[in-house]
Amino acid sequence: MKESKQFKSGFVAIIGRPNVGKSTLLNRIVGQKIAIMSDKAQTTRNKIQGVYTDNETQIIFIDTPGIHKPKHALGDFMLKTAFSALKGVDAVLVVVNASEKIGPGDRLVIEKAKHSTVPVYLLINKIDLVHPDELLAIIDSFKVEHDFDEIFPISAKEGSNVPELLNDLKSKMPEGPQYYPADQVMDHPEYFVVAEFIREKILILTREEIPHSVAVQVQSMQRNENDKIEVQATIIVERKSQKGMIIGAQGSMIKKIGQMARRDIELLLDDKVYLDLWVKVQKNWRDRQSDLMEYGYRPDNY
Repeated sequence: MKESKQFKSGFVAIIGRPNVGKSTLLNRIVGQKIAIMSDKAQTTRNKIQGVYTDNETQIIFIDTPGIHKPKHALGDFMLKTAFSALKGVDAVLVVVNASEKIGPGDRLVIEKAKHSTVPVYLLINKIDLVHPDELLAIIDSFKVEHDFDEIFPISAKEGSNVPELLNDLKSKMPEGPQYYPADQVMDHPEYFVVAEFIREKILILTREEIPHSVAVQVQSMQRNENDKIEVQATIIVERKSQKGMIIGAQGSMIKKIGQMARRDIELLLDDKVYLDLWVKVQKNWRDRQSDLMEYGYRPDNY
């Protein structure tokens, strides 16, 4: 690092209603997969911090659960988590979906962002799904809602305009320290990310049958006698019938979940992995504070 140039660092919150592509954007920025992605709403439950570092800047991105009306204690936790991300940041990114008309969910997000004293960006994501001629009208429909500091039409999936967004954010960051080592891309322990990868595969493979009544708890991660990292994890569901679906005929579904999750975990840990999965029924766990705490949804962590 040159002596003459001051290092800049800061925190940026990514907010938006469910399924607008916040996690895809985070993964694109940090250059590897740290947030889970699924086309189901509500996949991100905790704030995930992704870290971008170059020679002059470090930006810590906080990806939040999609903002929605809560239906249970878990939903309530997710909403509080999303709004708490707006405290103490240096910029806010409001992400919306270009291919859908502005709705009450977007307005709720924008309303929250309005009270921010830092630059508020509007990111119109999924521009790969609309005709370029439609963009101006889409931008205008959002300009009516708020006088955003910056507006970026982007495609997080394809990377369009993401480098430009990043450069603009870098220019807005204050001088500050390097909070994390240059090679660190997330602030959550590996246990958390491993559990999220397993949960993502369940969401992808079980489609509508298993709604969001599933949690994953990693009991242990240690090197075994075969020099593989052995991961012991439990999948928690609310009903017996869901347990049957996750195990599948002759264990076919749990085997598939394990194979897919193992690939992601091996990439994350850069090591060979043996994954041992169990399924447990815990009735109404989403409505019990003690269960939420046990499965990693702890307000004091945020």
